[in-house]
Formats: sequence, structure tokens, C-alpha cells
Amino acid sequence: MTARPLLVFDFDGVIVDGMAEYWWSAWMAAQRLNAEPQGLGPDQVPQGFRRLRPWVHHGWEMVLLAAEMPRLDPERWIKDYGPEQALALQRRGWSASQLQEALDEVRQQAVGSDRAAWLGLHHPFPGLVDRLQALQGEGVDWAVLTTKTAAFTAELLESLGLQPWRLDGREAGPKPEVLLRLQRERVLAGFVEDRRATLETVHGTDGLQALPCWLASWGYLKPSDREDLPQEIQLIAPERFAAPLAQWP
Repeated sequence: MTARPLLVFDFDGVIVDGMAEYWWSAWMAAQRLNAEPQGLGPDQVPQGFRRLRPWVHHGWEMVLLAAEMPRLDPERWIKDYGPEQALALQRRGWSASQLQEALDEVRQQAVGSDRAAWLGLHHPFPGLVDRLQALQGEGVDWAVLTTKTAAFTAELLESLGLQPWRLDGREAGPKPEVLLRLQRERVLAGFVEDRRATLETVHGTDGLQALPCWLASWGYLKPSDREDLPQEIQLIAPERFAAPLAQWP
């Protein structure tokens, strides 16, 4: 086991802002399923979609949101996201796997036909690329752990000139399981994520209770995510993130 600590990062909402790509790909996938969002184009992200993004955990949910967007009441979905999602799936006769397959196909075709345009829909958050590259000088390695597929994430990292020590996509399994495996190989310095529920699950996992967890303030957060955080999860803002790791809260 190498003595260099390893800092693990989520990808979407932490390293890269993919909102434009989420909507574009979800719109295209909905169209593929004969559910094109009427009155909405693929190049302009609706405010309702932006508001609901923090509730999304899996890519297929964005396809459902895109299809429902012309008729969707954001306030109702924010209040009862799970039940509203289940009702919409039932009404349309769709399955999660069906929607995920459509989304993956759209992305595969986009990368294959115009890689530069697809990559251009993603934007690193300000200062993130430089900060990740600076970790090397602090004696810290970094890795990516994401629910996006490893192949798509690798494309994006390469386009940004970033080379993590390791990349684990959704194929690797649930994040707590991957972190436990990483912990057997490396000394983990912490985990940076923009989904509070994920951090709470990680911290509640046997063997990970001592892992430092940071919630990225610049990510896709629900309004309530910043409130009454447990002591074990620290909110980290861009100015603190830019400081050396030893100075993080």
C-alpha cells in the first residue's frame, strides 16, 4: 500500500457542470421514445429541469423529467419526487432500464458522430482543473467515483487534460462498496460529493465512519442540503477547496 493519500471525487456536480448535456441528451432520448417535449428545444435548459436536477440520482430519471417537462409542476415534484416519478413511469408504461438504455444510446451516438460538440456541452467548474492538478504537488493522488459510465467519464477527463489515479464508473457498483475496496488499497484522505444522501450513506457504512466527507457547495444541491449537516459531513466552499488539503474543514 502506497503511503500517498488518495482523495476521491464525485464527477457530475463536483468536477464538471453537465447541465447542458443532461438536458440535451435527455431531450434526445425522450424523442427516441416518441415523447419529444413539446414546445421545448434541446439547446435551452428549462428552469424546471434545473430545479429538479438535485433530486436526480440515476441518468434515466432525467429522460423521464424531459418527457414530463411540458406538463410537469416543479413544486409538486419537489414535494413528492418519488411518488410523482412512479406515477409518470406507470402512466407511460416505461421502465428505468428502458430509459437508461435510450440515454446511453444517445450519448454513444453523440460521442461517435461529433465528439467535440458533445464534449463542449460540459464545463468544468471554475478552478477545478487547476486545483486537481495542484494536488500532485501536495503529495496527494486523486480518483473519480461516479454513477456515470466509466467510458463517458474517461472521455470527459481526457478532454480536460485530467488523469486521475483511478476511475470507477457505475459499473463498479455502489459508492460505499467501491470506497471500501479503495480503502484496502490506499489511505483515503476523504470523499468529495455533491449529493448529501450519498455522503450520509457512506458515513453510515461499517468501515467508512472515519472517512472525511465533504459536500461541494457549488454542486447540484437541494435548498435543504446545507441545513443541519451532521458533524461528520462538512460543507466545503470554492475558496476553502482552493486551499491546501491540510486546511480543509
